Amino acid sequence: MGVEKGMAGKSDKIRLYSAQNKKLVKIIRTEGSCFSRREYIERKYGESAKVFLAAYSWLAGKAPEYVPKPEKAELHYWAFADKIDIEQSSDSVILALDIPADECILFDLYDWNKILKLQYIGENDKDEKAFREHIKNIGVKHDSDIMLTNFYPEIKREIENSWQRLFRHHEQLIKKESPIKTVEGAIWQIKSEWIADVIE
Repeated sequence: MGVEKGMAGKSDKIRLYSAQNKKLVKIIRTEGSCFSRREYIERKYGESAKVFLAAYSWLAGKAPEYVPKPEKAELHYWAFADKIDIEQSSDSVILALDIPADECILFDLYDWNKILKLQYIGENDKDEKAFREHIKNIGVKHDSDIMLTNFYPEIKREIENSWQRLFRHHEQLIKKESPIKTVEGAIWQIKSEWIADVIE
């Protein structure tokens, strides 16, 4: 992940890569930018959308503390520091994006994957193991069973509170001072001026 230093912090740019539908790229080129919407997620994931929207909506509620939410934005687009982490479909291209540092949130890909699975993010491995033991002892097999029902409100709150750890590396990653190698970014929009290259 490269960070280009500008005259001031706001002009620093971060190179991230994002797989996007070819039709969407045309819209970005024509309109100058694009925004992700809930309806797109519902259409894309069908019956699984409920799980994705639980995670996406949580992030959309917390993200404005780090990056202001544009008026037209609903949810985020995903971008990665390394192209190897991208899942690309046959009708997509990879965009190389040079994004202003103050317009993206950076985090550990594995922390975000835990949120996507509606799992607890521990302070460390020992903390996560203790949490797993705790829910196992009360007869719960998966964290998602807690998050998608109303049977365990206190534990549900504990899981949601743990998700705040998603942001624990953000400042260090922006400054390129973190040892985290699996870096993912959330961006409210994609602007045409950010596109440095389109990789087929």
